Amino acid sequence: MRALFCLLACLLSALPALAGTLDLQGTFQQGGMVIGKTEPGAVVTYADRSVRIAPDGTFVIGFHRDEPATVTLEVGHPDGSRSRRDLSVAAREYDIQRIDGLPPKKVTPPPERIARIKREAALVRAARARDTDETWFAGTWIWPVEGRISGVYGSQRILNGQPRQPHFGIDIAAPEGKPFVAPADGVVSLVHDDMYFSGGTLMVDHGHGVQSTFLHAETIAVREGDVVRQGDVLGTVGATGRATGPHLDWRVNWFDKRLDAALLVPPMDG
Repeated sequence: MRALFCLLACLLSALPALAGTLDLQGTFQQGGMVIGKTEPGAVVTYADRSVRIAPDGTFVIGFHRDEPATVTLEVGHPDGSRSRRDLSVAAREYDIQRIDGLPPKKVTPPPERIARIKREAALVRAARARDTDETWFAGTWIWPVEGRISGVYGSQRILNGQPRQPHFGIDIAAPEGKPFVAPADGVVSLVHDDMYFSGGTLMVDHGHGVQSTFLHAETIAVREGDVVRQGDVLGTVGATGRATGPHLDWRVNWFDKRLDAALLVPPMDG
């Protein structure tokens, strides 16, 4: 009888821990990605949007380059309880990069190119708006290609003396024609051979709004709708679009929030 009483007491004491579960793991700084875990059937709200919850309770959120110091995450649990977390987001300092010698039309596009640029931007926005139910983002990530880091996330670029918007990718200088691979599993969401700014452009959907984008590709080896696995060849490094030399510009988004891809991978070998 005593043993039965102890067992019942242990079970009852565990119930509060099961109710209202919320676990967050990731990088709590500007550009970081955080993976959460709560109960299936919970409702998560962050950044004025309802966040998709996987059947096992997994979800993801991300912090933009200029995310404020404190953001709020709210969870409505299936048992009727609610959790509210004020998340502290560490600020970062960003580099200033000057790039001179670009053709003037690449710095300030001529009026006749504006319609094309708007059409291409709309294609990218549509791909970034995808909210698919796969959780490929929750696995490990690898570098899509190795090489010298020639540009970093968040840096402010001054092109021919004119300040531009911050750079949201990580530039990896590599020989033209060198293959680059999928950093994580996903499905190809956009392929474009020649965008005005980014040249050969490829996007891969990793689920729940997390997208990788690869710019300036010389060739693209996959088609829209293809399922790719980590390490699969996606294309080759190039210098297409607005590029001063061969490199891969790798970017990661959580919907419209620009994340730092370098925070998802271990230090590059060598």
